[in-house]
Amino acid sequence: MPDWEGVRLHVVSGKGGTGKTTVAAALAMALAADGKRTLLIEVEERQGIAELFGISALPYEERRVASVGPGALGRSGARGGTAKGGREGGREGEVFALAIDIEQALLEYLEMFYKLGRAGKALRKVGFIDFATTIAPGLRDVLLTGKACEAVRRKGPDGRRHYDAVVMDAPPTGRVSRFLNINTEVAGLARFGPVFTQSQAVMRVIQSPETAVHLVTLLEEMPVQETVDGVAELRAAGLPVGGVFVNMVRPPMLDEAAILAADVGAARSASDKGGGGRRAGDHREELGLALADAGVGARPGGGARRTVPAATRKLVEPLLAQGREHAARVLLEREQRADVQALKLPTYELPLLSGGVDLGGLYRLAAALKEEGAA
Repeated sequence: MPDWEGVRLHVVSGKGGTGKTTVAAALAMALAADGKRTLLIEVEERQGIAELFGISALPYEERRVASVGPGALGRSGARGGTAKGGREGGREGEVFALAIDIEQALLEYLEMFYKLGRAGKALRKVGFIDFATTIAPGLRDVLLTGKACEAVRRKGPDGRRHYDAVVMDAPPTGRVSRFLNINTEVAGLARFGPVFTQSQAVMRVIQSPETAVHLVTLLEEMPVQETVDGVAELRAAGLPVGGVFVNMVRPPMLDEAAILAADVGAARSASDKGGGGRRAGDHREELGLALADAGVGARPGGGARRTVPAATRKLVEPLLAQGREHAARVLLEREQRADVQALKLPTYELPLLSGGVDLGGLYRLAAALKEEGAA
């Protein structure tokens, strides 16, 4: 059973540069497996979703951007297909996307609650929309979160939920608690009327077991610290904390013994630069002979004591420097991983895609999330 069984609104946040939009898209695809239908929502007007899926800029309407065929996220590999519209096992799932345009969302809201009709469009022409959302930022958040919550609650003619799950690509970690805790923002705007009523309806969804706020991080000091702080802020605000998605994880290139040996070498490299005899932890001679035996540079000199040829010796220090750098990174990542694990939240690790993220890469990431139980 997936970790988030029963959750229908997945809010994805993270420090800038951690790849939260990519993770949100991959999660929407993973949740669409097994014939499900999901909606991926962007609230920052960056058109990041369109760029990820390699399509033109999204209009203010829900459009299908991907399908997930039966077995597409299995171990056999990822593939797409043409959706048939089914939602049962053995049929393709569908991923829809919506890039919210705040001006159009406000006009839609004014029409819904105040029946302004053409007058609403006139307000846009005179700049009222920008004015309203600037002087009342809480209104902007109500509109954005309200659109996501409406999609969560929407039902079709048959009484079934229109979307099985909604994934919101939310603002960065430093702003997400304030963005979601709209009761605080709206308190200064209205204590009754449509804005107040909608904010209460939105908060009922956001604070319910149907919602989870996930945070994306990298195994680096600043993103991890911001994640730790973000979890504390969400808990203090009474918002439902989800999981931690560790993105762009690079596998270690050296085994444990080599990492420890390289770390010892790094600690002593400064004192070794002045020359002198070979010290414990100094692997230059050993590496040089191994390279020479492999035919790199030149064959080792003969005699009772083999020597490293000069041509090969030039390669040794740069290779050791790379090894020390790699070992330092691996050990630092272990420290950061321990800090993430100390949060005691479900944690998922996504690999770094060397070729960058395209549609095929999103399927790979979605498959990893599916396998780890995130969907």
